[in-house]
Amino acid sequence: MLPCLNKKLLGIDCPGCGIQRAFFLVLQGEFEAAFKMYPAIYTLILLGIVLGIGIFYKNKTLNTIRLFLVIINVTIIIISYLIKMKIIF
Repeated sequence: MLPCLNKKLLGIDCPGCGIQRAFFLVLQGEFEAAFKMYPAIYTLILLGIVLGIGIFYKNKTLNTIRLFLVIINVTIIIISYLIKMKIIF
């Protein structure tokens, strides 16, 4: 696994810490553990699929779905990061 430079240099987690491990947990079939590791993993995978489809098909509905998924992902990442850092809840 690649080390997190932010954590290595500054000693604090970044908003992306855990995504790599969570992805490998999904590949191993550890779905609950992957969600606990990085809650946005499934919406990020879905976004990746939509982006991949967007390479071959161009339409307005796909752009709307892509924008919606980006907003959802950013929201989940920020909220889970704030919870992990014990800033909220």
